[in-house]
Amino acid sequence: MDKEIASFSHNINMTERKNIVISGVKKIDNFDDQEFLIETTLGYLLVKGTDLEIIKLDTYQGSISIKGNFNSLTYTESSKKDKEDSFFTKLFK
Repeated sequence: MDKEIASFSHNINMTERKNIVISGVKKIDNFDDQEFLIETTLGYLLVKGTDLEIIKLDTYQGSISIKGNFNSLTYTESSKKDKEDSFFTKLFK
């Protein structure tokens, strides 16, 4: 199955900074209403914004649709990052 997912092309389509469709998604590592950490076929993608929520998740096709107000899309080298202000860090303090 990993070979199938790895063959998906990675694309990002954004409409009016309010809707985003990402293809080539392997898994979602972490998410809340302000950020998503998504593993894609080309590396980890950190999506930040406000009022973020999943509209559609297609695990077979490897795509996700998210709506909200987007502030940034950043590629990172790994899933490890400084999460001082994340929901899960606050929850487990």
